[in-house]
Amino acid sequence: MNRRHRPFVAEILTAIGLLVAPFVLRWLGVPPNTINPILIFGLLGIGFDLLFGFTGLLSFGQSAFFGSGGMVAAYVLTRTSMDNTLVALLVAAVASGVIGYLVGLVALRRTGIYFAMITVAIAEVFFFAEFNPLAHWTGGENGLPGVPTPNLRLGFTTIEFTTNEQMYWFFGACYFIGIVLALRIVRSPVGLILRAIRDNPLRASALGHNIHGYKLAVFIVAAIYTGIAGGLLGMMQGFMPPDAFKFETSGEIVMQTAIGGAGTLFGPLLGAAVWIYLSDLFKITLNLGAMWKLILGIVFVLLVMFLRRGIAGGLVDLWGLAAARLLPPRPARSGVEDAAAPPPAVLLPRARRGSGVGGPADEAPRTGTILRASDLSKRYGGIIANRNIDFEVDYGEIRGIIGPNGAGKSTFFKMLTCEVAPSSGTITFEGNDITGRDVSDVCQLGLTKSYQINQLFERLTVRQNLEIAALGVLRGTFRLDLLGSMSGVEGLDGHVAGTAALVNLTPRLDTAVSELAYGEKRRLEIGLALATAPSLLLLDEPLAGMSPGERVDTVALLKSIAKGRTMIIIDHDMDSLFELVNRVTVLQEGSILVEGTPDEIRADRRVQEAYLGGIEGESA
Repeated sequence: MNRRHRPFVAEILTAIGLLVAPFVLRWLGVPPNTINPILIFGLLGIGFDLLFGFTGLLSFGQSAFFGSGGMVAAYVLTRTSMDNTLVALLVAAVASGVIGYLVGLVALRRTGIYFAMITVAIAEVFFFAEFNPLAHWTGGENGLPGVPTPNLRLGFTTIEFTTNEQMYWFFGACYFIGIVLALRIVRSPVGLILRAIRDNPLRASALGHNIHGYKLAVFIVAAIYTGIAGGLLGMMQGFMPPDAFKFETSGEIVMQTAIGGAGTLFGPLLGAAVWIYLSDLFKITLNLGAMWKLILGIVFVLLVMFLRRGIAGGLVDLWGLAAARLLPPRPARSGVEDAAAPPPAVLLPRARRGSGVGGPADEAPRTGTILRASDLSKRYGGIIANRNIDFEVDYGEIRGIIGPNGAGKSTFFKMLTCEVAPSSGTITFEGNDITGRDVSDVCQLGLTKSYQINQLFERLTVRQNLEIAALGVLRGTFRLDLLGSMSGVEGLDGHVAGTAALVNLTPRLDTAVSELAYGEKRRLEIGLALATAPSLLLLDEPLAGMSPGERVDTVALLKSIAKGRTMIIIDHDMDSLFELVNRVTVLQEGSILVEGTPDEIRADRRVQEAYLGGIEGESA
């Protein structure tokens, strides 16, 4: 499998950069007391970037964890007999993680702007608590003075970091450990799922992932990073300032990440360097007084306008342009190696979810009813979308559903996959009552669908899209292998290769989805559903928006996919649909009008009058 990153290159370059930085910056005239805050805010920014840049959760409440972690560490070091700063940082990390868990339970109940507003309110609550009911422990407006400088107790000796130059090496080591762990997280299966949540959370959930669990996990990780950074701030300044709780601190974290480049991990460090350097320049060197905030705000707007991906993103773009000019183009991959011997789990659906990679290829074909909907209805106020539908599909059947716009086809599909809860009635899948179940749980059971309008992860590659779907099969709905590797997921490469071969996308595996043609995107849309190894596959208008040539190719593709599978297909292209299916269900005004074979449906007078407009005569 082709992995784009080279192992440990980023880590080695980071280590080299941290080793040479104090000498280079000293030569440039930058004092150590400017470098150390950059490292602290860079470490804080790593956690925020995992939350915002990689998961798409914009939090304005990081000051709550920054101040809480710092106050806990400072309290332990100043009000107890503890003098080991590493232990104090560990206590701060645990406390911040617990607070992050509790806050996340509340904040993550909402998404988008509502999530952001909840974090603002929570930050204000923590700021009030620090100055009032908890002032006895936090020092109120005076903070906690007397915080010792960092030390490293090795048993046989103790290393003290008392000067700014010495503290740089301690803070640099903390930053290095933080970036190494963060790089492991973003390269892990969890990291890929976080990017899926950022790009398209609804599709990530429909592919069998517990997105709330992953959001809560990364929220806690971000809180831990932030709390440790707060502890380091107190050690650097000799006291823990109450300013850490201010909403202004949260705003600075967001702006530093935007300036440096969200979704890069190193962007927050660059953003912190620009922000702190310019702040000192305007406040101290140029002595601009209160005007420094106005000027810095203008600089921020200009940077965001002209470097939309931040400084780090701009550097990556420049490197890409230089590489394209200087290096010869890569030869196109034939894809033969990737497509070789796709495993049975991809070629045929699995009989039992979570039971390994084997499937019905090794078992006798199952018979009987796989899906049954009984007396299914859906009402939206006074509007009835579906009314008293009784519907059954057998194993191995290819069922078609037709009906005019407004017949209730899409709503019916959404109820079958549990995207929409029915107003009444029950749905049974492989003997399990799935009525009202979560869409991710139903996908894990083996029921999934492709969408009429493409629901892809546009910022990722074809390979990564298929990996996201396959991970739901191979790992289950939720697993916190934060430090694991993609190569450690057994069967992943073969699963992805086999699925890509099925939908004729093997040569495009390492192509960004945004660069695909429309027909290729439709095939990938089907491929995402196939990669979950469903027992029952629902296709919602797979031919929608295609040219005549693309329709012919896709029909041939669907015929090959249908072998050994159970499928339900909605489409308005009657000729193509009748060519694919064994049996057809006709919906009219939210109810079943008639069911039968394609020939029976063609000959049915009610269907001819209501839908097909005399297609029988045209066919004759």
